[in-house]
This record gives sequence, C-alpha cells and structure tokens, in this order.
Amino acid sequence: MSNGGSGDFFKGFLIGGMIGAVVAILYAPQSGKETRDEIGKKADELAKKAKDEYDAALKKSKKSYDSAMERLKELEGIAKKKVEEVEDQVQELTTKGKETVEASKSRLKKAIDAGVDTYKVEKGSKKKKA
Repeated sequence: MSNGGSGDFFKGFLIGGMIGAVVAILYAPQSGKETRDEIGKKADELAKKAKDEYDAALKKSKKSYDSAMERLKELEGIAKKKVEEVEDQVQELTTKGKETVEASKSRLKKAIDAGVDTYKVEKGSKKKKA
C-alpha cells in the first residue's frame, strides 16, 4: 500500500469513528451534561487511538528507512570494493603492458643489431673477395 493509501485509510478511520461516536451518544438517553461528558470521553479515546496508530505508522516507516539505509551502506561498500578490484586490475594490466613493450623493444634492438652485424660481415667478406 502506498503512503497516500495509508493516509486516506487513517483519515477515514478517524472520521468514521467520530461520526459513529457522536451518533451513539446523541441517541443515548442521557442529560445534556452527561452527553457532553460522553462526547468528550469518546473524543479522547479516538484521539488516543489516532495517536497510537500514528506512532505505529511512524515506527514502521522509521524501521523501513533504517533498513533501506543499512542496505545502501552495504551496497556502497560492495561498490567501493569492486572499484578497488578494477583499479588493481587496470594497474596490473598497465604494468604488464609496459613490461611487454620493453621486452619487445629489447628483442627488436637485438634483432636490428644482429642484422647490422650480419650486414657488416657480409660487406667485409665481399671486399676481401674482390
């Protein structure tokens, strides 16, 4: 039930109770003072019931709010943990990427150096033959 439905029920409860109490008292065979006293008592009873209903609804909504806040804090903790995990993975991948690039550069430099050395040897052997 939505909050609006609860409020409408609560209003209807109060109005219906007041109308019922007034009708019952007015049809009772009593003097004017007794009738006024009876109306006052019924009004006090209805006010107490209304306060009790209001307090119960307030307590229930506070409990729901506290529960929702607790769940949000749990979700916040989970989200933070996931962000940290992703950050760690990104850092690890970045480090591995740098290492791979450095290793590739080193292998490429060795291959180029070997090619240059081979070229020089070939060039030198051709000069000796000539």
